[in-house]
Amino acid sequence: MNRRAQVWLHDRCTGILEENADGFRFTYLQSHVMDARRPISASLPVRSQPYESPRLFPFFEGMLAEGSLRVLQTRQAKLSEDDSFGLLLATCAEDAPGAVTIRQIPEGAT
Repeated sequence: MNRRAQVWLHDRCTGILEENADGFRFTYLQSHVMDARRPISASLPVRSQPYESPRLFPFFEGMLAEGSLRVLQTRQAKLSEDDSFGLLLATCAEDAPGAVTIRQIPEGAT
């Protein structure tokens, strides 16, 4: 399953987060790199090369609820409790903690 999302810092799209068969990739938009903008996290400094990981990056995991609230959110969204990317898409578009929000890119969109 390939899913993609825009990662926003305040009111500016900063990059793209993707899930694919190999894991996860986060790539800053070239415009964000060229403007020497601030990173979304100290653990993901601004750079041109994508970040890749077999697991969802800890910064994004940290945006998610834990314990009984996570169970409730996954049930409401009809997701598996281990679908962190799905939960990120379902819960971090509007009411996310902090300055970063996640907006799903519909399949087939460029």
